[in-house]
Amino acid sequence: MSTLSEALGAEEPKKNEFRLQPSQILYKLSNTGKIGTLLPGFLLSLAIAALSIFIEGRLGGPVMLYALVLGVMCHLPAMRPAFAAGLSFSAGHLLKVGVALLGAKITVVDVANLGIGTAALVLAGVTAAMIIGTGIGRVLGLKKDHSVLSAGAVAICGSSAALAISSVLPQSKDAECNTIMTVIVVTTLSTIAMVLYPFIAMLLNLSDAAAGIFMGVSIHNVAQVVGAGYVVSDGAGEIAMIVKLMRVACLVPVIVIIKLMFRGETKKANDGSTATKKPPLLPVFMVGFICIVLINSAGYIPTEAARVLSVGSRWALIAAVAALGVKTSLKDLIGVGIRPVLVLTLQTAFLAIFALGALMLIMSV
Repeated sequence: MSTLSEALGAEEPKKNEFRLQPSQILYKLSNTGKIGTLLPGFLLSLAIAALSIFIEGRLGGPVMLYALVLGVMCHLPAMRPAFAAGLSFSAGHLLKVGVALLGAKITVVDVANLGIGTAALVLAGVTAAMIIGTGIGRVLGLKKDHSVLSAGAVAICGSSAALAISSVLPQSKDAECNTIMTVIVVTTLSTIAMVLYPFIAMLLNLSDAAAGIFMGVSIHNVAQVVGAGYVVSDGAGEIAMIVKLMRVACLVPVIVIIKLMFRGETKKANDGSTATKKPPLLPVFMVGFICIVLINSAGYIPTEAARVLSVGSRWALIAAVAALGVKTSLKDLIGVGIRPVLVLTLQTAFLAIFALGALMLIMSV
């Protein structure tokens, strides 16, 4: 036998068998099991992240914004099944890994340095967004449960809060539709805020600390908070992440209050809609972040290890934002009524104005 393929008993390859196009290679990878299914979208996210970092190194500027814009420009591949699983993984799980690893850059002292004023601002923002946001929904004609759902998504952590809150609201034939709509719109608004708010912070000459607090208090989803903060600076990004996690921690008491609000209403029987899986009230990535912060605060993470974890976190977050950009399409909003979109927009604007007003008041004292 003159060839390795013959020795192994394989058929002789045809003339063009190994001349595969990139799309064919990705298709074959997507059919090689669980990891293979994730690989195409994951590699696309990493490629966009690498290109964004390259552009940042040559031109300077915000790497997260580059990743977002390049991702949106690559939206078409997201419509192909081969990319879907990997993009979802990158925008979700990879993001959480990146957030958890951020703990290697933060200590308890850093959190304490934000002061009781920042904690008070976070609590005030969540409370005001819940109360005023629910009122906005009711005034514009949304039902009570729908108003609370959208207000909670804006007040706390976007799509994650929407899913958690929907699991404790009275079930109805419109409940699932309301939840899906809220997730889509609040994610879109978060993406818009990610691009717009850094420019507002720069226009108002906010310091890195003030800009980070503003982003952390007013932007909904974790990915966009990270992206917006790091567009301003690394310092602003770290502060925004800490403030955002303080908001996420408010999810548990808010869920308890909502349960009490609707305790007298009987859930309707299953009307054929698919039940939403109840998410954990305490996100795993938040637990990981806190654990790493505590370990780092105790001095058990060597400087070199902290640097490696920091680099890994940066790559994970940039790739996650890139994946989020690829997945973003305004076409998802087709068919959604204008009233719920208007409510969420007004709730988002209120929270941003509240956060800026409070910051200006604090800085003027």
